[in-house]
Amino acid sequence: MELFATNLRRRAEELGMSNAEVARRAGLSERRYGNYVSGRREPDLATLVKIASVLATTPNDLLASSTSATPSGELAKQRTFAALAALRADDLERVSIMVEALVAAKRV
Repeated sequence: MELFATNLRRRAEELGMSNAEVARRAGLSERRYGNYVSGRREPDLATLVKIASVLATTPNDLLASSTSATPSGELAKQRTFAALAALRADDLERVSIMVEALVAAKRV
């Protein structure tokens, strides 16, 4: 259980997410998620899949004993995807417009 808890903490830290934010996005109470992060409990498969999705990773990566460092460019993409998953459709539209504007500005 300790390995899983360590991987949860590490991944949330990489993404700049608090335990409360991970719990909220996964539809869990802070207390329940806190049990996973502290190693007191392990989630069922459905909950594990939800948590992995929120953390933009796979259940295998959360359960694996060896985790390699994520390159910074890839980590930035993963952080962005994790944040996008929490947005509503109208907010996603705004983000798309901003990203397209950034890309267009780079071409000039």
